[in-house]
Amino acid sequence: MLWGYFPQTVLAITKIIVSLHPHQRMGASSTSVYLRMEHKEYRIPFSGLKQGKHTFEFQIDNTFFESFEYKEFNAADVKVNVTMNKSSTMLELTFDAGGTVNVNCDLTSEPFDLPISATMDLVVKFGEEFNDDNEEILIIPHGEHQVNLAQYIYEMLVLAVPLKRVHPGVADGTLKSEALDTLNALRPAASKDDTVENDPRWDALKKLITDK
Repeated sequence: MLWGYFPQTVLAITKIIVSLHPHQRMGASSTSVYLRMEHKEYRIPFSGLKQGKHTFEFQIDNTFFESFEYKEFNAADVKVNVTMNKSSTMLELTFDAGGTVNVNCDLTSEPFDLPISATMDLVVKFGEEFNDDNEEILIIPHGEHQVNLAQYIYEMLVLAVPLKRVHPGVADGTLKSEALDTLNALRPAASKDDTVENDPRWDALKKLITDK
């Protein structure tokens, strides 16, 4: 029965790595960052704002991630605060996010709320044409009067989720599930002289739980 759970864990981790690694704008086209039509609520029309600091707040739920065809979460409740410092030549933005995403445990498949937090800085400058090759600097054409933050918020939050997703009840023993009962039943019992060799399959699962 153990091998029925362990490959699922490996598959889950592999799946996450595959979904994250296209981080060259995560597959976004060159204009999608600030011109996504379906993300109008994440546009900041800066042209009418005075120079100085301005704050914006975005409430993120799972429909936001689904709009990017990202389906790793069962639900999401995350607040993103953005502080923008506008000057005559650039925009300096600081992102600060915190909340929870509901995911399935890699070991037991039990859903749980996983706390996440993230911060990010972004500088928006003006140039001849759009360029987002630098992850910390976005260049938009002269004459553009708004910037869409949806892609940046998406990438920041997805990358804030750890690759290893283990229900907190696994570590403290409070979670009750058939899968966990099976894993615990296969835990090697210590002998009187503690010389019994551990099952390497259990050691691999234990490492998954305890590694940070």
